[in-house]
Amino acid sequence: SFLLEREMIIGLGVFGAIIATTGNFILRPKSSFPKCYARYVIFLGYGLTWTSVALFIIAGFATAYADILG
Repeated sequence: SFLLEREMIIGLGVFGAIIATTGNFILRPKSSFPKCYARYVIFLGYGLTWTSVALFIIAGFATAYADILG
């Protein structure tokens, strides 16, 4: 599956980090962006980043067991 490809996983992690960083910038006191939405943006970024970590672990196990079973 394309979700277990290394480039896709790394891209998802970087994208999540960019979104989380953007959320931190819009959470600043000088920003007119609503604070509750800024927190959702941060959580979305963290969620994408942790999803990429989980996919990276799954991909590692999938390739390790594919070599043993295949």
